[in-house]
Amino acid sequence: MMENIVMETGEYLMTQEDGSFPTILAGGSARGESGVSVLSLRFLRGLHFKATTQQHLVWFQSPVQIECRMADRTLWHEAPAGSLAICPAGMDCAADAGKNVDAIIVAINPAKLTLAAAEDSTHEAQLIERLCGHDAGLLDLARILVAESADDYREGSLFWSEVASNFIDGLIARHTPECATRARGTLGKDVLKRLKDYVFAHIDEPIEVSTLASIAGRSQFHFSRVFTRSVGMTPHRYVVHLRLQRAIELIREQQSSFAEIAARTGFSDQSHLSRWVRRVRGVPLSQLIA
Repeated sequence: MMENIVMETGEYLMTQEDGSFPTILAGGSARGESGVSVLSLRFLRGLHFKATTQQHLVWFQSPVQIECRMADRTLWHEAPAGSLAICPAGMDCAADAGKNVDAIIVAINPAKLTLAAAEDSTHEAQLIERLCGHDAGLLDLARILVAESADDYREGSLFWSEVASNFIDGLIARHTPECATRARGTLGKDVLKRLKDYVFAHIDEPIEVSTLASIAGRSQFHFSRVFTRSVGMTPHRYVVHLRLQRAIELIREQQSSFAEIAARTGFSDQSHLSRWVRRVRGVPLSQLIA
């Protein structure tokens, strides 16, 4: 069912006044690995929501008097139009209201948030839980995602990925703590920068995890575990991420053939590059040209 696209494998309950599931107005996610999905719902004459999900949830709603609960905190308030709530992955959250409610739920893969935060040296990948709030920028982006899903992704997967990336960047900029010290069991920002610089400097060459571990001053086994916790993906997948990032830049410059770009960015051939572009961006190589 469409609601599972957003909630995935977490535990959840969403019902309206008569006990049935609310009306789904739109929902889903475009092709590719944006890490963001959306669900637009209409609850009639009442709302009951309860969830513990494996994704971060950002909730927007129409004006209503609502009781919100998150972990051991409870808030009963008159929520204005576009009111925002943020439930980090793994946290218990719930909401109840006695009137009609239109809601938008945006779900974010925690690994995508971790990756984006790892590339921002001023923030960490821990969302601040919010029972209420307002963020006009995020609301506008959420509405675009809803409109795209309702219109069968008319603007395409690349547009969806750009909006999704902007949504994640907004979450990181305004809803995570600024932190100069790193969390225990993660790599420091200076180490991550050295690793990234090394990959870009040797992007057309084979890159071994053992080499990256040596740069970080860790054993290969320990490095792989800590790196994945710090960045949200394995070292190998991160190298592919950076290769693809550079390849897309070169494709948009339109100064080299696809085969040349594949060779310059460490892909075995054009077909290998093409498969990764389709997997991550959801489009063929030709559609990357601006």
